[in-house]
Amino acid sequence: MNALENFADWIHQAWQGSLEFSALIDAASRLDAAGKRPLAAVLYRTWLSRNTSQFNHVIQFNLGATLSLEKDIAGSEAAYREAIRLAPGFVQPRVNLGTLLEGQGKIEEALTEWRWVIDHVSPQDPNNKPLVVMALNQMGRVLEINKRLDEASVVLTKSLAIEPEQVDVLHHWVSLRQKQCVWPTYIPLPKVSRKFMQDATSALSMLSISDDPQSQLAAARRYVKNKLNSDVPNLSNPNGYGHRKIRIGYASGDFCLHPVSLLTVELFELHDREKFEVYGYCWSPEDGSPMRQRVINAMDKFTKIHSMSDVEAAQLIRRDEIDILVDLQGQTAGARANMLAYRPAPVQITYLGLPATTGLPSIDYVIADKFLTPENEALNYSERPIYMPDVYQVSDRKRNVGPKPGRADCNLPPEGFVFCTFNNNYKYTPDVFDAWMNILRRVPGSVLLLLADNQWSEANLKKEAKARKIDPKRLVFGPRLSPENYLARYQVADLFLDSFPFNAGTTANDALWMGLPLLTLTGRSFASRMAGALLTAAKMESLITYNLKDYEEKAVALANDPAEMNRLRAQLQIVRSEGVLFDTSRFVRHLEERLLPLAKLAA
Repeated sequence: MNALENFADWIHQAWQGSLEFSALIDAASRLDAAGKRPLAAVLYRTWLSRNTSQFNHVIQFNLGATLSLEKDIAGSEAAYREAIRLAPGFVQPRVNLGTLLEGQGKIEEALTEWRWVIDHVSPQDPNNKPLVVMALNQMGRVLEINKRLDEASVVLTKSLAIEPEQVDVLHHWVSLRQKQCVWPTYIPLPKVSRKFMQDATSALSMLSISDDPQSQLAAARRYVKNKLNSDVPNLSNPNGYGHRKIRIGYASGDFCLHPVSLLTVELFELHDREKFEVYGYCWSPEDGSPMRQRVINAMDKFTKIHSMSDVEAAQLIRRDEIDILVDLQGQTAGARANMLAYRPAPVQITYLGLPATTGLPSIDYVIADKFLTPENEALNYSERPIYMPDVYQVSDRKRNVGPKPGRADCNLPPEGFVFCTFNNNYKYTPDVFDAWMNILRRVPGSVLLLLADNQWSEANLKKEAKARKIDPKRLVFGPRLSPENYLARYQVADLFLDSFPFNAGTTANDALWMGLPLLTLTGRSFASRMAGALLTAAKMESLITYNLKDYEEKAVALANDPAEMNRLRAQLQIVRSEGVLFDTSRFVRHLEERLLPLAKLAA
């Protein structure tokens, strides 16, 4: 007899108190396997109402897990709490209860449950060790999400001390140190080799560590090997669809107030609707921003795929018969590489999301230019470059600018040269910071205006300045602002100092748009050539350097040459009005010229 036919008999036995614990577990498992999980919950509840045994806490836990899968959150929570009441030392329901509470937005309550496990359960017990590690990792993840970076670092360090070879934990541990400017990024950990730590570093984190394109390709391929489900069917029609207009789809989790949208929105608006239909596939936050609405309005068809699985989203894109799919995510947070693995479109391109090779077998092309990706470096990319004639990066010419702030509004002294760098703090490295401090030392009265990314990076950068015998007060931290006020703040600075090996991307575009000269240091990798690509398009190659010594010397020379600074600012005004760097219509026209033959090949 099958499980459903036995159900009435099992219920009767549970009611009579004659269904033994092992038989109950077996019956519930059979119901679950038969797709009758709600009936398993009914059986558990019947048994609990009519039986008292030493196993009641286990059955309450099983009931909680079953109800959780059935989305009965209140019932699941009640069952977990009863399991804990019956057996206060029972670890599993506390771990699960934390996750359940997190899902309800009860963050502090969730942390309390995991903290209890960490404080009261010995990881030396082989049965409990995995649960302690799980509690630590859950706690670290939630703390990081909630910007409690220092606490997250401590928790993940404890996790690695118990179980050293955890690739995902090391990945986040490295990222947390970068975000807080804790240097050096790599430090010895018990039973963790330097090579294993490097191999665990994510493709995104690697951009701030190495300028070697081969290392970045290796990191991307490790991600593919460890995370990507490559054994999936190819959904697209390799022969194309024969549309009169090319259907181009843009896929992103950043269709909101995010640098990717800030750069691309006018591209979506300017596509030639006689030749292209523009689709958007979105799993972005609903931030209610005007930018998000502008992106939505720019699409001919905009579809939210938040709740879809990767295969469901891929099947939707296939049904839409997209000819060219442009992924704007790469391997950054929220990426849906497994959706791309199904190859829902015959031509798939990566753009802007990850300033490096993705390593994804499902991605055919990357949009580039000859400075960004020299032909002799193209072998270090898993994608083939689509070379744009002027510059790889598109711009939005419609961005609003707020009123120019005064120096006092930005906590700047009334006089003195103002260097700035508004890149995310995780891009900062000790070597470049050395150069910045040398520049401040050699330009009396100057200050460095930085982004106030988080309180720990600010404190650590001040400490690092003091260690280099620079008054920490010469580091001025500006908070994050609305887009228009953020752009306006560029007007109080004199020279933007770029980071290396992870250059400014959107921030470089913004600085040049606002008429602020930018000094960059260029290397071999995509990330270390972004600002140089923009300066090349602006015909301002004098601001591109290739080693730290020249970078430092150039910054000091510019700070002491008001006439040259005025000339550079005047040139940027011409670039803005007449140059190719900000000619978005020209960019879109050139991009379409390169996309049309690809679609024809697919057809």
